[in-house]
Amino acid sequence: MTVHVAGYQAVSILHGGPRTQIEETVRHLNQIGVTTTLFDPWAPFHPAKGDLFHLYAANIGTYHLAREIRALGLPLVVSPITYSSHTPGFIRNALSVTRAVQKRARGIWSDYGLCAEICSWARMVLPNTQAEADLLIQGYGVSAGNVRVIPNGVDEVFTRADPDLFVKTYGLRNFILNVGHTGHERKNVLRMIRALGPLNCPVVIIGRIIKSSYGDACVREAARYKHILLLDGIDHSSPMLASAYAACDVFVLPSLFETPGIAALEAGLAGAKVVITPHGGTREYFRDMADYVEPLSEASIRRGVESALGRKKDERLKQHIAAHYLWRHVAEQTAEAYNEVATDA
Repeated sequence: MTVHVAGYQAVSILHGGPRTQIEETVRHLNQIGVTTTLFDPWAPFHPAKGDLFHLYAANIGTYHLAREIRALGLPLVVSPITYSSHTPGFIRNALSVTRAVQKRARGIWSDYGLCAEICSWARMVLPNTQAEADLLIQGYGVSAGNVRVIPNGVDEVFTRADPDLFVKTYGLRNFILNVGHTGHERKNVLRMIRALGPLNCPVVIIGRIIKSSYGDACVREAARYKHILLLDGIDHSSPMLASAYAACDVFVLPSLFETPGIAALEAGLAGAKVVITPHGGTREYFRDMADYVEPLSEASIRRGVESALGRKKDERLKQHIAAHYLWRHVAEQTAEAYNEVATDA
């Protein structure tokens, strides 16, 4: 089987979870005999050279590509990478309003409308969590028969992470760690800094610092505290990142939502205790092996981290992640979905 794979155009700029998800899934699919090719918008496209097209993200960044793949008649599989704090009923009503307005005036779109239309063109839709699946079915109107939950994954290299490199470079061990983008409001870094500032424990924040008013505010707030170290990005494949996970005591990801947060999976696999948002399906992955905090409450974030600092590390979360969420497991489940689409074609 040969599969064309694509994401939104800015995925190579933004880095982050979606890029990791695409690259690692592709790498492991190739290892189990599924031939995958990354879509190149500048190269001639020959749909006959592939059995199906797998598109990551259902939003404005992928809409036109999805529409043209549908027009070519190539079976489409979509991993929407979407979540909303709104209820399914709210989304259904928003879609009804959008569609009513579109009948009167062309060219008016909503995020919900774009996602719903892309998913309606797909032979199969692959959310990362059951929470996302429920939202797609109950809110966006995606047929339950076309939905298969495929979890996000983690590279088993993090099971062998060694703390020494980070400790020797930065002189820190048993600190609080956050990995992500510093500047996207969804990541909630500013509120996290304010929550952790009063704690008597070193804090390391690793992530590309985005030049925005929010990113600038994060930098200013971090500068108020001598025990907070802000590192402007470490490449995902760098041994230094794995070493940071292994060297830390607690990993905290108090985002507005995560589906479920690849960095938290990596940290957990490296042996860190995890503090995370409850929104976005994270409980499906971390169960009772993490502390959950309300992202809009600095007090909740602080209490969650203090709770994690006060307990000893154990192997439960590490073993759970290794048993269920390695990328090879993800690739195997993805290949099963492809085979189902190919059989029904």
